[in-house]
Amino acid sequence: MKHSSKPFVMRSLRVAWLMGFVCLSVQGVKAQSNSQATQTTNTTNTTNNVSTNSLGMKFVRIPSGEFMMGSQESVASLQKDFPHLALKRLDELSDEMPLHRVKITRAFDLGQTEVTRAQFEAFLKLSAYVPESIRDQTGGYGYSTHHDRNRPEKADAFAGRDPVYSWKNPGFAQADDHPVVNITWNDAMAMAKWLTQKEGVTYRLPTEAEWEYACKAGTATRYPHGDDPQTLTQWANVFDASAKPHWQRWHDNALTGNDGHAFTSPVASYPPNAFGLHDMVGNAWEWVSDHYAENYYSTSPAADPQGPPNGHLKVRRGGSWHTWPIYARCSYRNINAPDSRYTLLGMRLLREVAP
Repeated sequence: MKHSSKPFVMRSLRVAWLMGFVCLSVQGVKAQSNSQATQTTNTTNTTNNVSTNSLGMKFVRIPSGEFMMGSQESVASLQKDFPHLALKRLDELSDEMPLHRVKITRAFDLGQTEVTRAQFEAFLKLSAYVPESIRDQTGGYGYSTHHDRNRPEKADAFAGRDPVYSWKNPGFAQADDHPVVNITWNDAMAMAKWLTQKEGVTYRLPTEAEWEYACKAGTATRYPHGDDPQTLTQWANVFDASAKPHWQRWHDNALTGNDGHAFTSPVASYPPNAFGLHDMVGNAWEWVSDHYAENYYSTSPAADPQGPPNGHLKVRRGGSWHTWPIYARCSYRNINAPDSRYTLLGMRLLREVAP
């Protein structure tokens, strides 16, 4: 989320470097997180390959290719850069292992940004769909200003479920160009289904593999831009100094940068990754299609993995405005029930490309 002291021209140079980097097969990329990982992509001029659908949503053509999915980073390495985290939290990252090669056999179009409030509202008006938080009358979650800031153990500041909260009201101000949040996996699937019927081309949520492939964009680092968590404020809307005053319980995990976004920011406020995608980390968590299984990577197919055939939980990826840097890594896996709705959870849609 946050701003950086580095001038924007430096950011642009960094993006240009990454764009050139991803256009070639990546051999022996040394990273703190995935040492000697190798990735190949069939990408050329991805930033010029953008199309717009009937709701004004922009999509970027993502090429087929191979990448190293997951992480093999040791607890010792993580402790070095995330010293405030308890060992238990680091041990919980084992579901990212083993690091394994995955092939994405077909190109696909992925939303250039997360779905915005304006785009979601247009879908609701045209389809007459009622979001789950309103339909079941239990509401969503929201940021509450009534929490006791003088009692850190009570200062989580999330309230809900409560009918007062929904995609319309996450407890903080949002403009039309902010990512829609407080939506369920079922809401996301409903929007994809409606677009499919309206436009005659298949829309859906990306798989975990497609999402991580698009996030890494030819790199083998923790984040699309590198390994250093302190540089995240230049590239993503995550938990930093602007959000810190609202969450006293979590002060130690805030980054020092500050860009003025205590909550969500307008989509595409930060430089894109090498595929031309914005906000792949930070701003809003993104639902993906897969069921969750802790040990799935040990048995998953090498080509186009679809996730476990069944399960009670769905995966979300990418982190949000409230996410600590350890959880904003491209390889991190988070989970929720498909009817969950949170003030930091949104979506990014995929549009299939004909063979």
